[in-house]
Amino acid sequence: MLAAEQRAIGLGWTEEKLLETAGHALGHALGRFHQGTSGTAIGYLGKGHNAGDALAALAILRREYGWKIETRHAYPHSSWAPLTSAQWQKHGFADSLLERPSLSAVSHPLILLDGMLGTGMHGPLRDSLRVLAEEMEWLRSHAGARVMAVDFPSGYAGNSADSNSAVVADHTWMIGNAKAILLESAAVNHVGALHLVPVEVLKCSGSSMRAAICPQVVEWGKAPREFDFHKGMAGRVSLWVGSPEYAGAAVLAAHGALRGGAGLVTIFTSAAAGAVIASRCVPEVMVREMVGTKELLDFPHDALVIGCGHAKSDVKQLCDLLELLCKPCVLDAGALDALAMAQRDDLLGENVVITPHPGEFRRLAPDLTDMRRELAAQAFCKRARCTLLLKGSRTLVQQQSSTQWINTTGTPAMATGGHGDMLAGVIGAKLAQGLSPIEAAGLSAWLCGRSAEIAYQRGGHSESSLLPSDCLQWLGAAEQDWRCATR
Repeated sequence: MLAAEQRAIGLGWTEEKLLETAGHALGHALGRFHQGTSGTAIGYLGKGHNAGDALAALAILRREYGWKIETRHAYPHSSWAPLTSAQWQKHGFADSLLERPSLSAVSHPLILLDGMLGTGMHGPLRDSLRVLAEEMEWLRSHAGARVMAVDFPSGYAGNSADSNSAVVADHTWMIGNAKAILLESAAVNHVGALHLVPVEVLKCSGSSMRAAICPQVVEWGKAPREFDFHKGMAGRVSLWVGSPEYAGAAVLAAHGALRGGAGLVTIFTSAAAGAVIASRCVPEVMVREMVGTKELLDFPHDALVIGCGHAKSDVKQLCDLLELLCKPCVLDAGALDALAMAQRDDLLGENVVITPHPGEFRRLAPDLTDMRRELAAQAFCKRARCTLLLKGSRTLVQQQSSTQWINTTGTPAMATGGHGDMLAGVIGAKLAQGLSPIEAAGLSAWLCGRSAEIAYQRGGHSESSLLPSDCLQWLGAAEQDWRCATR
């Protein structure tokens, strides 16, 4: 980032212009994220340029989006960086709050903008900053506030011992570029959901071992449909899913495929499960009772989803099918457990996407259990040719010898069974529409996480009440955000 700033200055940019450009971009990103709602934004300020970014963003929130603005600062104005002081004066901020805000005086949503320390500061928070960090955590825990970190949660160092006093953010807004340390799974409880705030002049080029899935820099799946587009062109998805015990998983997977854009969706299931699954599906889903997997191979489809709701998969049937299957395929849940029993990594070809949660991954690769998940994913893909989507609060998408893609969306409200079934269906739809396995997996992870964010924000749900079926209704809005890069 320092090198990027120096390049910009070499091109004629002043530090003041860089700060204002970054702050304005952040303010608009925050305003768009809250989609027409306004509340109270409190800036928690240090004395450096991170605070200046926060002040410029707060000014945009007040002027363009109607937010009520307050500030809290750790140091007297006389000690602030000149550019930060200039932002305070330019935008006419009133006096800062001298104590924790009164809950009766704030409107919701209540966001706390952490502008105390930026990427250039290291070590534990000093006393005055620690007091404000503790206040932010109190408001987060007791008043429904959400913490938005500017570029980096203040005090976070990537080391648990050094980061004990660091700010805990619900969302971190990375300015200019994704920061590698924030993409790691170990950071997730400090950084929350990740956002990229593009500032073109600060953009760093070059390849990386890890990259963030975000629409500002990724081009997957954005082209509009031609006007004469029809259902056959939208892709045919077949699903070998469901059982009498787990009919709901089949329904969620099929509905995920429909909402993911598939033109024709057909469930193949056992005779014992067919009637109950059909009774719970929307009429656009076709349900066929199957006797053997040859029916799957003979039926026309562009992508296949296997395993959602399989109580006990027939290991031999699955292996025989994978040996013959050339079309793109998603393996989830029961199919993964069957594959673990068979120990047939050789069946995981380039046409296959697997979507294990951590427990399923341990069964697939018990020898990688003690490795960090990022390294375990890389190690697994060195011996399997498939695309691995490793679920978690920071979902990873990996192929052999390729960049490791890290999803940036999602919310703790997704901690309910069924989100993975919906995800498998969406991936199937994207594969059927012609996306490559890594594109389909990465885009689908982003869309499902974003749909949950929107359902939580706008759908009247709490972290405890949100269901996967609620998120299905917001997949379209999530796709609009992806195409327009508005999240």
